[in-house]
Amino acid sequence: MIHFIWPWLFLLLPLPVLLKRWLPAPSSLAGAIRLPFCEELLELQRSGPGLSRAGSRLTWLIWLLLVTAVARPVWIGADQPRLASGRDLMLLLDVSGSMRQMDFAREGEMLDRLDLVKQSALRFVEGREGDRIGLILFGAKPYLRAPPTWDQQVLRELIGEARVALAGESTAIGDAVGLAVKRLRELEAHSRVIVLITDGANNEGNLTPRQAARLAKREAIRIYTIGIGRPEAPAPNPWGVWSTEGSERFEKAVLTEMAESTGGRFLHALDAPALEAALQTIDELEPVPGAGERLYLGKALHPWLLGTALLLSLWQRWRAG
Repeated sequence: MIHFIWPWLFLLLPLPVLLKRWLPAPSSLAGAIRLPFCEELLELQRSGPGLSRAGSRLTWLIWLLLVTAVARPVWIGADQPRLASGRDLMLLLDVSGSMRQMDFAREGEMLDRLDLVKQSALRFVEGREGDRIGLILFGAKPYLRAPPTWDQQVLRELIGEARVALAGESTAIGDAVGLAVKRLRELEAHSRVIVLITDGANNEGNLTPRQAARLAKREAIRIYTIGIGRPEAPAPNPWGVWSTEGSERFEKAVLTEMAESTGGRFLHALDAPALEAALQTIDELEPVPGAGERLYLGKALHPWLLGTALLLSLWQRWRAG
């Protein structure tokens, strides 16, 4: 299918006729050249009207080719690749022991924290059609489950397979972010983002969350942190969860600092709608290509038109000479 990027330029087609009509005719013949064979030339023109009409048609054809080339025609095939945002995104999901706490409900059904996060993460991934997304599950240690990929089917399967304490009971937030930074900095992308979802404080690992955030900032990687937990939930470990006074002072402050220092944002989710709203906020801050946008990947046709116009112009000049 042929598509014109600037079709309004076809309005230039009648321009030669308009110029001939509007421009004033020469008022003096001072610069005219007197030809000794003028009568013979006029007789030749009278005897060959077909040749003159052919030249005029050729001139109009050349003009049509030039205007069509300026309108930028491209040939677009039926199968177009998916829209790409130029963004690499790492999704970090907490699977530590505290994620087994059943203090969330969705549509009347009680869920543990990990099941809630998995459901929301699946919807989040499905909405990121233009991103290349990777997955890290972390507990006592982080595990790379998928490097950044466009294969959403694989990501959905890996998220669905996540289990509580799969990577240990404790929480190594700093190491998880450090692993994500290592994977992202190896890739060239227009934008690199980390989305971290956790319910606890960092109590394991070699890197502290602040150290990991500094590494991300050095690589121009934005971190979005989401803290989940119910206010009335008991603390499952000595470091507490979001419901405890200590966690309010420590986890929220650290996650907020991690996000803001890298240009991201911290979001607090105390129920299922709040988690959906947090992920929606990230969608708005890191938009994907919209449904109304079109990706023009096609073969440009204007060089062929310009080349044809040039050859016809040379041929016309050769005939006239």
